[in-house]
Amino acid sequence: MMKRLFLLLAAVAIGILALGYHTATRDPVVRRLNVHMRDWPAGAPPMRVVLLSDLHVAGPDTPPARLARIVAQVNALRPDLVLIAGDIEQERTISTRVYDAAEAAAPLAGLKARYGTVAVLGNHDYSIAGKTDLPPRLVANGLTVLRNTAVRRGALTIAGADDLYHGKFRADRLDRAARKLDGPTIVLSHTPDVAPMLPARFPLVFAGHTHCGQISLPLIGPPKTASRYGRRYTCGLIREPGRDVLVTAGIGTSGVPLRIGAVPDLWLVTLDGAADGRFAKLP
Repeated sequence: MMKRLFLLLAAVAIGILALGYHTATRDPVVRRLNVHMRDWPAGAPPMRVVLLSDLHVAGPDTPPARLARIVAQVNALRPDLVLIAGDIEQERTISTRVYDAAEAAAPLAGLKARYGTVAVLGNHDYSIAGKTDLPPRLVANGLTVLRNTAVRRGALTIAGADDLYHGKFRADRLDRAARKLDGPTIVLSHTPDVAPMLPARFPLVFAGHTHCGQISLPLIGPPKTASRYGRRYTCGLIREPGRDVLVTAGIGTSGVPLRIGAVPDLWLVTLDGAADGRFAKLP
């Protein structure tokens, strides 16, 4: 009797692990959001923006070949702009292979968007000592890297926050950089935890980092969100007074190459000036 119970429990455990690995390696779900921005320039066409995050390029679940397939998936959406919210590289305990900055960045050269690709750095893109060799690799592959700086792309200004967890984020520098540019502004950050630190003038934040929990249990939810605010910014569109925060589940994994109850995703966000005032809604 005990032997049968043990075999049953072992089979269930193996099944859960297999499902978790399958989920971690599947193509990301495409989620869609429409955002009407109050200060969108009159006559400016809508902008289609893809938000990616947490690529965590490493074996076994996200080698460069998987990232290349996701790049093709993004291109098929015909975005005007691609935003990457950090954690392109990976460091973790369970891994069959860790790729260097050049290998991790190489597939991103294939991204095609009218206004290019803009990225910020995440905590895994820095070493423990707070060093990184990733930015020049990204630039060499055609990406723009923002580190408490801002850039204008079409009608949109993107203010890119540097990594909070290595002490690189500076809200005052980000604010000054964004004020020098015209147009509606979004903040691109690896973690949503910067949102409460931002001036009220920033109405929209795009982020990742939480993986939507990565392991989200039925009825219980995610035991861990990697956020100092607990489950406040776990996943999806979070609506707060005066500000919307969009958090993607990301592509890869951290810690273990498993996802349970938190599928990989990316967001296709359409920005425009329709309606009166800023209003984000799911189609």
